[in-house]
This record gives sequence, structure tokens and C-alpha cells, in this order.
Amino acid sequence: MDRLKQQREIVRDVLTDYHQLNEKSGSPIESVLAFDEVRDRYLLMLMGWRKDERVKSVTIHIRLKDNKIWIEEDWTEDGVATDLLQKGIAPEEIVLAFHPPHVRQYTEFAIA
Repeated sequence: MDRLKQQREIVRDVLTDYHQLNEKSGSPIESVLAFDEVRDRYLLMLMGWRKDERVKSVTIHIRLKDNKIWIEEDWTEDGVATDLLQKGIAPEEIVLAFHPPHVRQYTEFAIA
């Protein structure tokens, strides 16, 4: 299997795990997955109502670009990069895109 296919599969698996975890929690807030494999965009969102307040937020946003996994948004406790590493993604394949480019050099991950 080529690396892009592996990256897609791993990203789908990781986001699906988070989705299932939220579904099992009994939270009234719905977990929503959105995968666009043509443009390589992957989202985990939370949607619903908390009393009279609308809840609609992106928990994880990942895109695949230039043979790397760009983490655009990550509101998980331990960081989705940790899960990607555990599934076999190398640090140099991961970009913490939510950090400014000048800060990324101080992480163990790719700059771009």
C-alpha cells in the first residue's frame, strides 16, 4: 500500500476512535465525522444543544498535503499527533499547523 493510502487509513481510524469514544460517553452533544478523500480533508466536529446554547465546534481538523499530515485544529486532551505516532506515522510526516511556522522548529515535528 502506498504511503498516502496508509496516511488516509490511519487518519480515518484515529478520528473514528475519537468519534466512537464521544458516542459512548452518553453526551447529548453529537459527534460528527466528515471525510473528503478527494481533497484529503478530515474533520471531527461536535454539534448540538446545551440548554439554550448552540454547540458547534471543530475538535480535530486534519488535511493531507505534500506527503504530510497537517493538523490544523486539535482540541483533544493528549493531542492527536500522539495517536498518529502510536499508529506508525513518523514525526517528520506530521505538521502542527495550528502553530505559527516560526514556532514549529521547536517541536519534534515537521515545519512544513
